[in-house]
Amino acid sequence: MASWPLCEDLLYLLFPHLEKVLVEQVCRMEGAVWISARTRSDTALACPDCRALSQRVHSRYRRKVADTAVGGQPVVIELSVRRLFCDTPDCRRRTFAEQVEGLTVRYARYTPCLLGVLRAAGLALAGRAGARLTAALAAMVSRVTLLSLVMALPDPVTSTPRVLGVDDFAFRRGQVYGTVLIDCLTHKPVDLLPDRRGDTFAAWLSTHPGAEVICRDRAEAYGEAASAGAPAAIQVADRWHLWHNLAEAVERCVRQHQRCLPEPDEPIPDLLPTPATQMRLAGQVVAPADPEGRYADRTRDQHAAVQILREQGYGLRATARHLGITVRRVRQLVRAATWQELVENRWQGRYYLLDPYKEYLHRRWQEGCTNLVRLHAEITEMGYPGSYNSLCTYFRRFRQVKGRTPAQPAPPSAREVTAWLTRHPDALKEIEKQQLKTVLARCPELKAVSGHVRAFAGILTDLAADQLPGWLAAVLADDLPGLHSFVHGIERDLAAVTAGLSLPWSSAAVEGQVNRIKTLKRQMFGRAGFLLLRKRVLLA
Repeated sequence: MASWPLCEDLLYLLFPHLEKVLVEQVCRMEGAVWISARTRSDTALACPDCRALSQRVHSRYRRKVADTAVGGQPVVIELSVRRLFCDTPDCRRRTFAEQVEGLTVRYARYTPCLLGVLRAAGLALAGRAGARLTAALAAMVSRVTLLSLVMALPDPVTSTPRVLGVDDFAFRRGQVYGTVLIDCLTHKPVDLLPDRRGDTFAAWLSTHPGAEVICRDRAEAYGEAASAGAPAAIQVADRWHLWHNLAEAVERCVRQHQRCLPEPDEPIPDLLPTPATQMRLAGQVVAPADPEGRYADRTRDQHAAVQILREQGYGLRATARHLGITVRRVRQLVRAATWQELVENRWQGRYYLLDPYKEYLHRRWQEGCTNLVRLHAEITEMGYPGSYNSLCTYFRRFRQVKGRTPAQPAPPSAREVTAWLTRHPDALKEIEKQQLKTVLARCPELKAVSGHVRAFAGILTDLAADQLPGWLAAVLADDLPGLHSFVHGIERDLAAVTAGLSLPWSSAAVEGQVNRIKTLKRQMFGRAGFLLLRKRVLLA
């Protein structure tokens, strides 16, 4: 054990909570800093029950409390405290222990300063991760202790917000859900409910009156609960959910007219032989000058397709998406003047089992023998050790002759067209604008959908709720069943939608808290119960 002279100024600078006690010794022992102190004996203390002052000492005892680390070393304070008598006859307590403000807490083995650190670690990281952090801070506690400290914290005292936001979140996606309530003015969580049932939310509203505006999504359960629990509150349908519902309706319309998305079929040139003729021509092919093989065929097709897409204005990434290849491969194909440059010295000059029999196969094919089973039997008798599939693969490469038309890029999908229709026109690339214009020119129904989407976007961004009735009537006048279902949904919730398109409130803050809840759940690997999750959401 090593000790050193006491420097009171430095000591009280590092440990301001020791000013109310008398420090007797500071030493280093067992890898920790030990501080021996005792309370002053001339102060009267109040009984915890009757609050009567007392100075009559019953006895003294020593207690140990852990404090925050100094210089990476844990600190232990060994404190001698008094036990005093309570002289009030009617008080049920005969003796009580002395507590030092800012230094000790009843039944606690940690100073309030260290308790604050442990609670902060528990709220931020929960059990196991919090225990690892506190170990690095030289405060060795278990994960159970951290969780107990978090659960012992009182709930924050909050009043019912004037503008209340409500949304659901998943405990287990697709199976178990809860409800989060947010103050839309301060963006702070108000409460968490264990389910998303309407009666649970209605009961909460009944016990917490005062909400003037309730921002919610389009779910009927929350709407009915708000009407039952807070009938005087204005319900506001969230604008993001409105646009999301419109996008789903637009996608249904696009799928109903999916036949308009691809280009009209073009006639096949007469110069392209029929499959049967191509197979006959295979017998006339001898030692082609161009490289052959599956890699050569694939490279030839890709090179031709990339050149066509580049002429149409496609970028590198768009070309890669259409052809299903990497951007690096597209860049190689663009830089190559001919496809042969990419194939040279790649799998060329290799020996194949079929090479000694190719001349015989070509001669037999010219004689009219096109039965591959028979040809395989003949060359097997001649000593060919390969399989029938290898023979089929060899003749398959001659089914199309040089000069064939390369495969055209795939037509835009329904989701791509939906994205083009629901995004701001200025956010579209030139190639996307051109493709959308081509699709709308072929399909009058989708052109009408595009007009309705642009009109609703103007209502949404300008908060022009007075234009909503005219927009609903215009949509119903067109033969667009996909949008009609969206219109009928608005009509059933017209008051909330009108408020959402006229008031500045929205559920953006609620969505941010839902993302935060997801982060907290993942920190605890999805194993946390509702009570612990609620504590961390409300207090962290």
